[in-house]
Amino acid sequence: MEEKRIALLGIIVEDMTMTEELNRILHEYSRHVVGRMGIPYHDRGIAIISIVLDAPQNVISSLSGKLGMVKGVRVKAVYQKAGKEKKE
Repeated sequence: MEEKRIALLGIIVEDMTMTEELNRILHEYSRHVVGRMGIPYHDRGIAIISIVLDAPQNVISSLSGKLGMVKGVRVKAVYQKAGKEKKE
């Protein structure tokens, strides 16, 4: 089993007609989502979304890549350093 990591995806939605596609993709990965915050920025006609994930690196990369291919959506990922998983 691949080691899980914490990641923060920063998403800017510039084409609001694509939110249904964006939400469909996020739903596919919902079991890895720790939290989500969306901010509609009406003055600019965009939405800003942050997603916190706890998932293997390949899952985070896959989600980030799929979101980045959606028209009018920009995404960047920030990762926790490897090896920081809590030991019980």
